[in-house]
Amino acid sequence: MIGSAFWLTVVTLLGLCLGFAREWLLVTSWGAGEQSDAFLIGLFLPEALRISLAGGLLSAAALPLFLQRTGQRQLDWLAAMLPALAGLALLLSLLIYATAPWLVKLLGPGLAAPANAQAANNLQVLVWCIPGLMLHALFTVALHARERFVLAGLGSLLFNLPPVIYLSLNGLNSEPLQLARCCLLGSLLMPLILLPALWAQGWRPWHWRQPGAELRELGQRIGPLLLSNAASQGLTLLERLVASLLGEGAVTWVNLARKLINLPLVALMSLNQVLLSMMSRRQGSERLQMLRRGIESASLLTLPAGVGLIAAAPSLVTLMLPEHGSQSPLPHLLAWFAVPLVMGSWNALLARYAYADGDTRLPLRCELLGSAVNAVLLAVLPFAFGLAGLPLAASAGVICTGVLLMHRQGLLMSLPWLRLWLLSGVLMATAALFLLPIKAFALQLGLATALGAVVWLGMALWLRPWRKD
Repeated sequence: MIGSAFWLTVVTLLGLCLGFAREWLLVTSWGAGEQSDAFLIGLFLPEALRISLAGGLLSAAALPLFLQRTGQRQLDWLAAMLPALAGLALLLSLLIYATAPWLVKLLGPGLAAPANAQAANNLQVLVWCIPGLMLHALFTVALHARERFVLAGLGSLLFNLPPVIYLSLNGLNSEPLQLARCCLLGSLLMPLILLPALWAQGWRPWHWRQPGAELRELGQRIGPLLLSNAASQGLTLLERLVASLLGEGAVTWVNLARKLINLPLVALMSLNQVLLSMMSRRQGSERLQMLRRGIESASLLTLPAGVGLIAAAPSLVTLMLPEHGSQSPLPHLLAWFAVPLVMGSWNALLARYAYADGDTRLPLRCELLGSAVNAVLLAVLPFAFGLAGLPLAASAGVICTGVLLMHRQGLLMSLPWLRLWLLSGVLMATAALFLLPIKAFALQLGLATALGAVVWLGMALWLRPWRKD
């Protein structure tokens, strides 16, 4: 599990680094203003779909169904799903294209009229990324079934590579519509890179079948996942909406903080994908044992990263954005977002524990309740505490979701959640109180790095998630 997750982490990390580079180049080229906000608002829906699919929206439902079949029946399943999902993607693209001027007003109500028009133009180009994203997710199912994770993990890298190259070459002369076309090119590269591997497995693109029972089975499994994902993306939308009401540039700062937080999450996303594939093949105590290893690995990955981010947030922002970020709200926003990163690191694993048994409804109910807590607090906390209210609301939501997932699956007594959460709270508070206020750049960065390394080493010696017993 750890070996497969490691190599998937490497390639996905490269993709997320390029994703952060895209946001960083966007700010350095255009600044944190209306033009950047307009592009990010236009990118929101395609990016939300890409992240959802990369996080397992389709594979969580489709992988167990695919594994129920063998040999030619698996190829028949792909032949039935290809026209169905491709047609759905085209219809969704057309719908969003036609409603783009109204959608951007919903996504960014605080934008001025010229920025709204630019966001609509951007969205009408970016919406055609959806077919490529959908095909990549479908092809990924077949590769994950054979535990081939690395090739499928190149998706994020391929999507972000063309826009990063364009922004690097053009800088201040970059045009929003040209940048949107580069994202479209990236979305086409994602499924194309998987075609040789599928061909070697016996798949042929001209073998299409009328979808019937396969589509009904997938619909029954994916329905709760779609609702869960809609709630998650709805929260992200609500977060962007609230940010757009907090002043010009707020959407850009929140988006950049989210991108930075996603960097340590990459290993966790990789672990989730590998764990789902492996748990789907196991039952009973073996599945629970694998979940424990996954939980320990997730804690080992996220707590040192979260502590280090809190301790070094001002220095990291100064290092990456010396002209734009040092006097911005980004350092404290980044530190606050480290809290839901750590406290919610188990939730996807706990949901996949249920998915591996074919239950997609229980995680949905838990996630909807957690999302409701988050949404209620988003309507209150940001207007009381400013941008810091966004991660505070997110923290409350992920904690509620995690407790519910463990309680409903009878795992509260089987997992070391209480002592790990208490340890996380103490270490993050220590970093915030003693290292975050340090003004000396080199001293803060050095102490934060040392603290993160000590935390990682201590947890590795304590948890030892690689042990075989």
